[in-house]
Amino acid sequence: MKRTIQVYLGNEAHHVGTLHYNLDGSRERSAFSYTESWLKTKSNFALEPALPLVVGPQFHRKTPHGSAFPLAIADTEPDGWSRRVIQRDFAKRRQNENRSEELKTPSQLTAVDYLLAADDLSRVGALRYKDENGVFCRTTEIGTRKAPPLIELDKLIRATKAIELNTETTKDLAFLRGRGTSLGGLRPKCSVIDSDGHLAIGKFPSIHDERPITKGEVLAMQLAKMAGINAAETRLIDSDGVPVTLIRRFDRSAKGQRLMYISAATMLGVDNGDLNNHYYTQLVDLIRRYGSNTQKDIEELWRRIGFSILISNFDDHLHNHGFIHVNNEQWCLAPAFDINPFPDRIREFKTWISEKTGPEATISGLMSVIDYFRITNNRAKLILGEIERTVSKWRNIGKELGMSKKEMTMFEEAFEHPERDEVRKIMK
Repeated sequence: MKRTIQVYLGNEAHHVGTLHYNLDGSRERSAFSYTESWLKTKSNFALEPALPLVVGPQFHRKTPHGSAFPLAIADTEPDGWSRRVIQRDFAKRRQNENRSEELKTPSQLTAVDYLLAADDLSRVGALRYKDENGVFCRTTEIGTRKAPPLIELDKLIRATKAIELNTETTKDLAFLRGRGTSLGGLRPKCSVIDSDGHLAIGKFPSIHDERPITKGEVLAMQLAKMAGINAAETRLIDSDGVPVTLIRRFDRSAKGQRLMYISAATMLGVDNGDLNNHYYTQLVDLIRRYGSNTQKDIEELWRRIGFSILISNFDDHLHNHGFIHVNNEQWCLAPAFDINPFPDRIREFKTWISEKTGPEATISGLMSVIDYFRITNNRAKLILGEIERTVSKWRNIGKELGMSKKEMTMFEEAFEHPERDEVRKIMK
C-alpha cells in the first residue's frame, strides 16, 4: 500500500512538503520532500534537525518501537489514549456496518490511518495534513463543533469512562473521535475549548487511579509557576464532583495561531525505541546550538530539574520536554507540562542529569553540572532556595485546591524527603 500526504504549516497553510508512505507486508517506510516554494521562502526553516532544507526525498525507516514517519511528523501522531479511542471506533463501526468487509479491523490500521485520525483543529503543533482528496484530516463537518466547550465535560467524562470499562457506544466514540492529543500518555483526555475560548486539554480521572492524579498534577503545575518556572497554564475544574485537570494549549498563540512544536526527543533525533539513558546536558548542547535565548533557557532547564527532584517528578522522558519554533533555525524551550508528583517511584530520572550522575535524582548531582550549565554557585543556591521555599507550601496549595488531608497524605512522600533537607544544608 502506498499513500501520498501533503504537509502544510500553520493557520495560513503554507505548503511545506510531501510525505510518501509505503507499506510492504510488515515493513513500513516513508519519505519526506520539501516543496520548491518552501525551500525558496526567506522565512523557511527545517522542521527538525534531521530534516535539513535540501532538495529531494529524505527517507525514514521504521524501527521496532519507533514511528514510520520522520520524528517531527511522529510528534503529531495520536498518543496512547487517542490510539485506543481510534481502535475502538474502527471496531465499533465495522461491527455496525452492513458492508463490514470494506472496513478495516483495528489490527489492519496503518500508521497513516492513525496519523490522519486526529482532528485538524486540535493536532499538536503547526503541521497539518491533506489526504489524496485534498481534505485536511480530520476536519469536522461544517456546522459542527470541532472541540467541545467546558459545558460538555460531563459527556466527555462519561464517554472516556465507558472506554475504560469497555462499555462505549457508537455515540460515545463519535463524541471522542479525533479530539485526542499528541502530547503523549495513556490517561483519559480530550481537547476542549475553555471558558475564554482557548484550546485546552482536559485530563480526567481514570478508574484505575489509586490517588487523585488530576489534583496532584494541578498542585505540581501551580507550584512550578510559583517557583519561577515557565509552565503551561493549568487549573482544576469540577464537573459534577469529578476533578478535571484543564491545561491551556501552549502551542497556540493568544490569537489562536498554531505554533510549530517538536519534542526534545525529536530535537535530539531519538525515536520511541531509544528514549532512555539520555541526558539533560545533551539538551543544553541543543539549546546552545538552536536556542533563541540561550542562557535563559539553559537556566530554566536547570530550575526545572531542581523542581522535579524536590516534588519527585520522575516521568521526565524526552517526550515530556519540547521546543517551540521562534524564527528561521531558532527554537525556544516550550512551557513545562506533564509534571506530576510520584510518591511511590524509585528516585531516578528517565532523562539523566548527566552521563556521570547516572539516573539518580539528587541535588548533589544537579550541583555537579552548574559549570556545564554556566550557572554560578551563588545563582544556583538562589534558584534552589526559591524552589524549596515554594515546595514547602505544598500543603497550603493543596488545601486551596480542595484536597482533603487523606488525599494530601497520599502525596506526602513526594514532597517530604531528604533531598529537601539537602537544599536547606546548601543554603546555610
